[in-house]
Amino acid sequence: MKTTNAGGSALASKQISKRIAELGDWRGRTLSRMRALIREADPDVLEEWKWVTPTRPGMPVWSHDGIICTGEVYENVVKLTFARGASLKDPARLFNSSLEGHVRRAIDLHEGEEVDASAFRALVRRAVELNRSGRSNRSKVSRTPTLLAGGNPQIAKAEGNAPVQAYVDAMPGWKRGVGRRLDALIVRTVPRVHKAVKWNSPFYGIEGRGWFLNFHCFTKYVKVAFFRGTSLRPVPPGESRHTEVRYLDIREGDHLDEALIAGWIRQAAALPGWVP
Repeated sequence: MKTTNAGGSALASKQISKRIAELGDWRGRTLSRMRALIREADPDVLEEWKWVTPTRPGMPVWSHDGIICTGEVYENVVKLTFARGASLKDPARLFNSSLEGHVRRAIDLHEGEEVDASAFRALVRRAVELNRSGRSNRSKVSRTPTLLAGGNPQIAKAEGNAPVQAYVDAMPGWKRGVGRRLDALIVRTVPRVHKAVKWNSPFYGIEGRGWFLNFHCFTKYVKVAFFRGTSLRPVPPGESRHTEVRYLDIREGDHLDEALIAGWIRQAAALPGWVP
């Protein structure tokens, strides 16, 4: 089994073990059991800890020539989401969540529930084989970005304007217009803004001072996150479980008060930014 650094600090495998220990209940035991089955199915699996943002602590990821699955933990469920689950044969019908998607499938495990270990190991092996076949054919695949859950474009991490424009151009339908207006408004308000795409979201910041804003596509809205939102006046309306973060959700047909949003952007850019 291989490991990779988690956020540039502790090894990912140690981060996963720490998370399991911190849970200290049936969720920790369930995550530990599923982790062991994944390792049994693929001894060469790569353990990672990904998607740490101001609003998310990150999660375990198991990969081999691409993501096999993630391990998300919620109050009442442990969710194993297979990145390409919709393309996998599942004769044991382990998938019981995210069934409506065109790409992913998930297994939700509640307290007291068990999974067929043999069937799960076979599912992991099929996921690895699918990733391997995809790797050999990547040069033949269209350059059009994949749309993830909620229609969010999958864009590789990169700094600068080009990846942000690639993200905006790939936003589906009416959301593309929102993305273009937001990007233009941010540039007009903060001409020296530093841009990047991280965790499949455009980030905006001041070089050397961190990030002040990002946005992300969901099924029915575009969510704008102000990382120091509670310091803005007026405070953006959307609450977060993270103390300083506030959101603005933009839905189809919503009127965009550009003067108000520009004011938030101007204030946010003047504050110390978020540094991953």
